[in-house]
Amino acid sequence: MFLLLRLLSKCPLRLLHAVGAMAGWLTFWASPTYRRRYRANVAQAGLAWSAVSDGVAAAGRMIAELPWLWLRPPGTPLGERVRWDGAELIEQALQDRRGLVLMTPHLACFEICAQAYAERFAESANAPITVLFRPARQAWLREVVDGSRGRPGLETAPANLAGVRQMIRALRQGHTIGLLPDQVPPEGLGVWAPFFGHPAYTMTLASRLLQQTGARALLIWGERLEKGQGFVVHVRPGPEIGRELTPESAALHINRSMEELILQAPSQYLWGYHRYKQPRGLDIGAAPTAVPAPAAGPAAGPVVESER
Repeated sequence: MFLLLRLLSKCPLRLLHAVGAMAGWLTFWASPTYRRRYRANVAQAGLAWSAVSDGVAAAGRMIAELPWLWLRPPGTPLGERVRWDGAELIEQALQDRRGLVLMTPHLACFEICAQAYAERFAESANAPITVLFRPARQAWLREVVDGSRGRPGLETAPANLAGVRQMIRALRQGHTIGLLPDQVPPEGLGVWAPFFGHPAYTMTLASRLLQQTGARALLIWGERLEKGQGFVVHVRPGPEIGRELTPESAALHINRSMEELILQAPSQYLWGYHRYKQPRGLDIGAAPTAVPAPAAGPAAGPVVESER
């Protein structure tokens, strides 16, 4: 399998995306469960099928481009494959040396964001990025993924208590961390908060890190361009999560910022992701039928105007 990934990593990005698009549609029609979940999530967001149908192919493109991203030699720059939109926001945030939390949903090529950041900012600003990850179960895949993310200026933290401590240290040193706040957290590590109007078990890690360290928050996503032309990394202001906010209120603000980002490019979001699933192993019964609005209190600042 490793040899196959190595072979695919040498293929042009345009070819990988074309093959991935076909694989995405094959998966969609071959799996009734995936197809139902995809359509249900789209309906929950209130979007027309025409606005998200290309997301089926986009999911396949995301998988197909992984060998190119993971097995790219560490010394080979992304170069012109990546363009930036809003990089000045990162530059300004890093000047404060308060630490920076970059948040992205399962939107477009989220893998490119950490690599692009490390290449542009880690050395020049003396601020490497640490990303949270869950090690793959297969030994060969774990070796590939670990090697891909262990790049200059890019560090990894395991999804456990030791990893959380590592991220806190990074933020207190004025460094950067990367998180996917729309990922369903493990048992006991989240709260129920609306996501496109439906209760979703939402991680509290992002808000806790911001509240404990006083770090800045920015939103980031890697737009996938057509015909293998590369990517545009977009950066936008993130929600302000004050220390006075409850976990439920903070989760609501973060979810709203994720929704805003997704609606900017709905055809590149992973609508097949099981966002509304029950957290594994958490004995809480069925998800609530409604999530009460957070108690009145200080506002968490404006949610990003239509761009995520």
